[in-house]
Amino acid sequence: MELETTQHIKQSISVALVPTPGMGHFIPLVELAKRLVLQHNFHVTFIIPHDGSPMQPRKQVLESLPPTSISTILLPPVSFDDLPDHEDVSIEVRITLTLTRSLSALRETLNNLTTDQSTRLVALVVDLFGLEAFTVTREFGVPIYVFFSTTAMDLSLVFYLPELDHKFTCDFKDLPEPVQLPGCVPICGPDLEDCLQERNSETYQSIIHLAKQYPLAAGILVNSFMDLEPGAFKALMESRESSFRLPPVYPVGPLILTGSINESDKTDCLKWLDDQPNGSVLFVCFGSGGTLSQKQLNELALGLEMSGQRFLWVVKCPDEKATNATYFGVHGMKEENPFDYLPKGFLDRTKGVGLVVPSWAPQIQVLSHGSTGGFLSHCGWNSVLESIVHGVPIIAWPLYAEQKMNAVLLTDDLKVAWRVKVNEDGLVGREEVATYARGLIQGEDGKLLRDKMRVLKDAAANALSPDGFSTKSLANVAQKWKNLENDTN
Repeated sequence: MELETTQHIKQSISVALVPTPGMGHFIPLVELAKRLVLQHNFHVTFIIPHDGSPMQPRKQVLESLPPTSISTILLPPVSFDDLPDHEDVSIEVRITLTLTRSLSALRETLNNLTTDQSTRLVALVVDLFGLEAFTVTREFGVPIYVFFSTTAMDLSLVFYLPELDHKFTCDFKDLPEPVQLPGCVPICGPDLEDCLQERNSETYQSIIHLAKQYPLAAGILVNSFMDLEPGAFKALMESRESSFRLPPVYPVGPLILTGSINESDKTDCLKWLDDQPNGSVLFVCFGSGGTLSQKQLNELALGLEMSGQRFLWVVKCPDEKATNATYFGVHGMKEENPFDYLPKGFLDRTKGVGLVVPSWAPQIQVLSHGSTGGFLSHCGWNSVLESIVHGVPIIAWPLYAEQKMNAVLLTDDLKVAWRVKVNEDGLVGREEVATYARGLIQGEDGKLLRDKMRVLKDAAANALSPDGFSTKSLANVAQKWKNLENDTN
């Protein structure tokens, strides 16, 4: 086991955080760690299971943190070579297996932490796929909390999954009526999480198993905020008073990346944005994991060109098999230049109107830039929160995981986004792209979306203010942990 940082401040109260693979789960946990240190004087230890994917992006983030307050233990990498077709294992199965195959190393680590005389480990916080760690934490008497990195709506679905599984025998994609979760807008079966669409799959069974463990948690911290999902949070909190017993739920968001990971963040794309009119640019990005097919890439490119709008597009190499092909590799899995896959002459024809960058852009800086007027997004929850915090309306283009549910929340409930429609060929057509791009940047309806998003921007800032609901909610959790420490003295 490799100890990444060895300097420890002598503090009496310690919390351990266990992220599972994927930067989307990791970044908000890092932001939680910062708040626990700066606002509540905890020492934080990251215990990181290793699925074999590149660790450099996560190491780069960790190296930016104060080593005296936040330390890191990297668990040995696990292997999936024994699995048939292991390269085609779903994201959800790979994530959960990474943790279950790391339990012996986690047990050894917790034993070391709980016998450390200089600190008192008062809680273990796992992410939304991490409940298998409960089998280990109970051995040491350490309460386990879940950091739920997506919506209260999705958390509600997790709690009601066993009931839905019992009620229906068909695949969720074939449900005869929308699912009505307490406090949420109705959700059609095909818009539920991808991992739930086929009930005979290994992925579905693993998620049902996971959902049944959630009531075992001592509490659940949700990366959302009360004014964003008041109905869902109210229903979750009121459920604790009924026979349907849930753990305490704490809204603590929006937790998004703060500070710079990369010293070269002042990239050419930001300099280009400096020269564009205010609110004139559509930012197009499908996150670290999202990928399109070659045909879809062509339609998107030609639609952007047809729209005549300014755009900044983060393009990646296409993938014909998966919409999440780069999930475990942040900067892409292919060595080729993604520009080679663009329509012939596209870059020349759009020069001066659009800027295309390969694989990555500093998303926070782009969304916070005054020239950015809209965001064509895959609706990963981190991206959604970043867009809300900076008041940028969204064209919702969900690709995988719970992103369709996020799109439903944005379009049907909050009404701060438009959702693209897929044609009979399974593609979002160029005309559709052009219409939405023009409408969002120049149209009156786009202005209405922008105004509504600015209201959410103010609500997000208020949630994290000193007297905000999320700030107080995290303080309540921190006080519980400190009381645990006091009880042992």
